[in-house]
Amino acid sequence: MSTRYRWTVLVMLTLVYTFNFIDRQILVILQEPIKAELGLSDAQLGLLTGFSFALVYVTAGIPIAWLADRSNRRNIVAASLAFWSLMTALSGLVQNYGQLLAARIGVGVGEAGGSPPSHSMISDYFPLSHRGTALSFYSMGIYIGVLFGFAAGGWIAENFGWRNAFFAIGIPGILYALAVIWIIKEPPRGQYDIGGTPPKASMTETIRCLRSRPTFWWISVGCAFTAFVSYGNGNFMPSFLMRNHGLSLAEVGAILGLISGLSGAAGTLLGGFLSDRLGVRDIRWYVWIPMLGGLSAMAPAYYTLLGSNTNLIIAAMIPSQILGALYLGPCIATCHNLVSPGMRAMASAILFFVLNIIGLGLGPLTVGILSDQFAGRFGDNNLRYAMVSTLTISLVGVFFLWMGVRSLRRDLNANQSAVAEAQTAS
Repeated sequence: MSTRYRWTVLVMLTLVYTFNFIDRQILVILQEPIKAELGLSDAQLGLLTGFSFALVYVTAGIPIAWLADRSNRRNIVAASLAFWSLMTALSGLVQNYGQLLAARIGVGVGEAGGSPPSHSMISDYFPLSHRGTALSFYSMGIYIGVLFGFAAGGWIAENFGWRNAFFAIGIPGILYALAVIWIIKEPPRGQYDIGGTPPKASMTETIRCLRSRPTFWWISVGCAFTAFVSYGNGNFMPSFLMRNHGLSLAEVGAILGLISGLSGAAGTLLGGFLSDRLGVRDIRWYVWIPMLGGLSAMAPAYYTLLGSNTNLIIAAMIPSQILGALYLGPCIATCHNLVSPGMRAMASAILFFVLNIIGLGLGPLTVGILSDQFAGRFGDNNLRYAMVSTLTISLVGVFFLWMGVRSLRRDLNANQSAVAEAQTAS
């Protein structure tokens, strides 16, 4: 398998993930005109963009990942992409909150089949020494999706209406699913791992393995609370800039698209690059990098919410986004290194279950509820102080990642021993 083809596949899977986040984030940039037309509260918006989506996303992700560890992962990714893109397009036809909620649940079901099979394929296309970089490159799809979702979504909504934005985003994804089937090949499992092709692991075996790897759970919860802040505040950042700084929908889309997209993508790729380079000396850098990034991002993030000069708070978003995005690639790579190749899709699904049920599920909902509750006390600054309260929870994520560092070496050694025993038994 040539290096060129490996990277072609990685770029194509990253584009799939980009569609994932365009279709997910398009609702965030459109929530103000949707709120006005459908008469929604901030809590309803938080439920719509957070908990209801996350609950379906993580629930469907487990059985789909189980299937991915046993069947053709490429086909699962393509079918999932086509389905969530269709449901995104149908979101433009809704007439009330219930219909929009149903459409977004459909998007969640489809997107559940995107990342776990993709993660598993990437770990079979790239050796251990390059997995942090490869998985971070893939994770850039989040921020490329945010860029296009915010910028294109805001522009289309302001010029042609929010319904047409859903159509323009959803239909191309259906067509791209055909290209995924045409070009991407299913890689041999475990081709770059000791022992080669692994036996198919049952869900019980995977759970038993993960129960004996406390590092996996520490990292999962650490990622979850990091995502709690990024999803909670990120999903309401367009509303914050429009309400508290008087920016238009198109201006917010362009600003957040460029800053969140480019800075987040740069931070994600940097996290993988640094962890692969420094991890050669000490494997714990794969978790130290996310820890240091989370801590360093807090100061500029606080200024973004509390500052009064619009230009300066926009500038402060850049380091905040770069530092806050360092965590995902190294953490996924570490979780994959803690299990056998035949368990990776399920490991990713469980990681994303924890991350999304806490981060995506509770983050936006918490900000929305706090914003509604703070309205009587803080007036027009209710959303500002709801987001400030949420930002402080970043420290909880840092703590759990630190706990993961403490057990990392022991659990990696345990996994190597388990793989060696399996080889001997076979």
